[in-house]
Amino acid sequence: MELRNLITFIHVAELGSFTKAAEQLGYSQSTVSFQIKQLEEEIGCLLFDRINHTVTLTERGHELVSYAHSVRALMDEFKENLNNEELTGSIHIVTPDSICDDMINSHYIDFHNKYPSISIRFTTGDSALMLNMLDHNEADLIITLDSRLFNKDYIIAKEEPLSMHFVASANSKFAGIKGLSIKDIINEPFILTEYGQGYRRVFDRELAKLSLELTPVLEIGRTDIITTIISKKNMLSFLPDFVTKDLVDSGVLCYLDVSDIHIDIWKQLIYHKNKWISKSMKTFIDYVKEQEFSSDNTR
Repeated sequence: MELRNLITFIHVAELGSFTKAAEQLGYSQSTVSFQIKQLEEEIGCLLFDRINHTVTLTERGHELVSYAHSVRALMDEFKENLNNEELTGSIHIVTPDSICDDMINSHYIDFHNKYPSISIRFTTGDSALMLNMLDHNEADLIITLDSRLFNKDYIIAKEEPLSMHFVASANSKFAGIKGLSIKDIINEPFILTEYGQGYRRVFDRELAKLSLELTPVLEIGRTDIITTIISKKNMLSFLPDFVTKDLVDSGVLCYLDVSDIHIDIWKQLIYHKNKWISKSMKTFIDYVKEQEFSSDNTR
């Protein structure tokens, strides 16, 4: 069995396209088609269904993906051990703005010091964009702040529930009041993250269940800007604790005791089940698993 045919198979499986696989590998489309045909003839079964210019894995194709990844991983490990080369590679990670800021500020320097030849590219986006990028192999890993995701096509490498609070300036008229209702604050000026994205979408959905609607005075993805404004103005927000805890501990912000609304938000590190896990990507996943996933557990 030709290793290059297996590599080509992995690319077609990840990208869902002979054309895109050819572009990524630097082959002609006919070469990719020939290599897949060779592999199918050698194995004795169809690996892809080709219908109306779409390419999808067959049941046998899905089975082969995991074996092909194992073969490739073993070959790469052998090459690395043989050459005794420094761990290298690039990883594309897509996260919400707040996670991107937190990971860069809290962990990037430590990771870079340990693995200086691994290049990381961060992109920010909402959950829908992240999942679409995973499906099209445009992202290696995503980190979501959203309702808990279950999907047979994705591998959850790490997850945990996330603490969130309504927050305000420490001088707010609501500071220290016990047993607030959401109706007590719903008409106050709010600054929130963008409509329809991540935990903002979950928040709006919970309000709708109570027949409530909130129109913020400002919508922006930069949580650092949100906390700066509400610390100086009589405004409120709804944010993850890892964004606000240091400011609450230092007496700049305060958490509001709103007792009649409960929102479940999860932080999840995810990759696609058909994604080939390079050694650099595995290194990053293992690094994240070793860390406290939420900074509010460590600060």
